[in-house]
Amino acid sequence: MSASSSGNEILFLAHRLPFPPDRGDKIHSHHVLKALAALAPVHVACFADDAGDWAHEDELAACAKTYGLRPRKKPLPLAGLEALAKGQPISLTAFHDKALADYVHATLASGQIGTIFVFSGQMGQYVPAGFKGKVILDLVDVDSAKFDAYGREGKGPMRWVHAREGRLLAAEEARLAARANATLLVSQNEAALLKSRLPAGSPAKVGVLSNGIDCDFFSPDGAPDAALAAQPGPKLIFTGQMDYAPNIAAVTRAAQQLMPAILAEHPEASFHIVGRAPTPAVQALHGVNGTQVHGAVPDMRPFLAAADVALVPLEIARGVQNKVLEAMAMALPCVLSPGAATGIEARDGTDYIIARSDQALIEATLNLLGNPESAKAMGQSARAHVLAHTSWQAAMAPLAALVGAA
Repeated sequence: MSASSSGNEILFLAHRLPFPPDRGDKIHSHHVLKALAALAPVHVACFADDAGDWAHEDELAACAKTYGLRPRKKPLPLAGLEALAKGQPISLTAFHDKALADYVHATLASGQIGTIFVFSGQMGQYVPAGFKGKVILDLVDVDSAKFDAYGREGKGPMRWVHAREGRLLAAEEARLAARANATLLVSQNEAALLKSRLPAGSPAKVGVLSNGIDCDFFSPDGAPDAALAAQPGPKLIFTGQMDYAPNIAAVTRAAQQLMPAILAEHPEASFHIVGRAPTPAVQALHGVNGTQVHGAVPDMRPFLAAADVALVPLEIARGVQNKVLEAMAMALPCVLSPGAATGIEARDGTDYIIARSDQALIEATLNLLGNPESAKAMGQSARAHVLAHTSWQAAMAPLAALVGAA
């Protein structure tokens, strides 16, 4: 099938419904979609993960000229079997849906689509080979590198599964990048990583479309969560989607390896895990070394406002961590692993602290807890940095030129 590039409308392909913007990838896709909709009529093809997503269908309808929203209900074992049979990454078979492909086909057949914007590599499979318009690919981060890391560190059969996924995803990323008019990553580091993994002579045009933060929404002026604020002792916090493997590893590291030493200096200290879908492994951390698992909350800001330090010891991290930008915008001092700080070009020791080992993470946290004035100054400096450098309006500014809009 081919489609003319004579239209000036946009087809937006996303692996998740961009509403509500309550997790890293959905925050980014939400703002991309809103920015594109301000430039031209947008048609959206995406998936709903659960019943909660369907409750936001009206927001999608208000933003899109037309849309195809499909439930993502293919069991992972079935996607795995399909992937083995077809020699494809599981990431592709898990997001293949005939009805969504039919919606894409019909939308392109109208002749009104001049640009296809692909958000996340899983959705590149829906771009037909004969499409003559622009293709903009927003990978956000290099997923294949993440699976490579899982493969290196994994054990048993999953080590092979992850290594295979990383290898096949790398080939798919290279194919899509060669096909696209522009391939976007969330930071210069991720862009450089992708370039380093592309075949020699690849025609890919790689650039950056960074994350932003709404500093009016994430403001330190809001009231803290009363129950958390009433707890004695210093309070450390980690926020995020708690069925995501790197987040699970990070909070496990904090609870089991960092908190004992922190408790030795501050016996009433507590570590708070706040975020939806905590797995059984995360839930089992509740009560371990002062750890409290809160699960999903209606608003993250009161919990950030009640905390003393954001502790983010991510071992595997891709792209820019929204959880860190949100904490910085809330004027909360942050102790970060190098991965957690990737893509946030702030000043180590002034706007946040980067610590490269368990002992360094412990010492940095204890130093902030023992020096409230220094901690306060770091939080204020962090907020000043995000105010100056990371607004969503500035982050999305390149889109107009990319899609050829005035």
